[in-house]
Amino acid sequence: MNLIRTSSPHLRGGDDTKNIMLDLIIALCPATVFGVAIFGFTALLTIAVCVAASVISEALYCYILKKPLSTGDLTAVVTGLLLGLNLPAGVPLYIAALGSVFAILVAKLLFGGLGKNIANPAIAGRVFLLAAFPTAMTTFLEPFSDLIAEATPLSSGKHSFNEIFFGVCSGSIGETSAVMLLLGGAYLVSRRVITLHIPLSFILSSGVIALIFGQNPFTAVFSGGIMLGAIFMATDYVTSPISPLGKIVFGVGCGIITMAIRLFGSLPEGVSYSILTMNFLVPIIDKYITTFPLCKELPKIFKPDWLLNITSRKKEEKHSV
Repeated sequence: MNLIRTSSPHLRGGDDTKNIMLDLIIALCPATVFGVAIFGFTALLTIAVCVAASVISEALYCYILKKPLSTGDLTAVVTGLLLGLNLPAGVPLYIAALGSVFAILVAKLLFGGLGKNIANPAIAGRVFLLAAFPTAMTTFLEPFSDLIAEATPLSSGKHSFNEIFFGVCSGSIGETSAVMLLLGGAYLVSRRVITLHIPLSFILSSGVIALIFGQNPFTAVFSGGIMLGAIFMATDYVTSPISPLGKIVFGVGCGIITMAIRLFGSLPEGVSYSILTMNFLVPIIDKYITTFPLCKELPKIFKPDWLLNITSRKKEEKHSV
């Protein structure tokens, strides 16, 4: 019997997809609640519009083309939630809705729907909005007020580490609090929804590059969108590599591009562009990286022989009793 290894996603039941999306929604709850708490009702309204526009867009698409309704798998909800968390509080609601429609119709459904899109829909929606409405997408509110922030932690460098780590600073709704994002990431790892390959390689490579160029690596990785992008966006099943080594290459590539844009580009942030770029390179990574001998050895590294022996002995002892 020949087994054919292909790019994700593999065949899954509808319940499996829905359960994974539920886990993602639960994991995003801490960052969502925190973002609404510090930016107020306008943040909640922005997120609600993104989710509603995403679900309605997919439902109308299915209705007009007489396709089975696919909104029950909750993927449209997750896309809208992720896009909303990537937007500034106070962004005009028509912009939030337009980004969601683009994410669902163009980045997802026009490529064939779930499993066939070549880029993360929420990332594609955000990049589209950055290109179309750069001023609105880079205008942020101060926490606990309706005042426009003079600068984000990335552009000012004036915020303390505690402000950046706990999230009491300006920025997109869901990206400010590293603590809340780490809690969500820990939940996803414990539920085995994601592995640590992409988040760790993304975060560590960004920190190392920041250190090389004389920046504080902790400030670099905890400010801006690196934590949100590394944990929740870059780990998307459809648009990330399938092998452990491929995932590491993907994460390092995201870190390099992110820091290159931050250090040498005209924009203060590059997370969305880095993930989108690496999404396009996933077929190449899957085709060539999996042929490296090291790729076959990585499972042994993450499950070493001594650990397997201990597990086997425990099973034998349990059966003997």
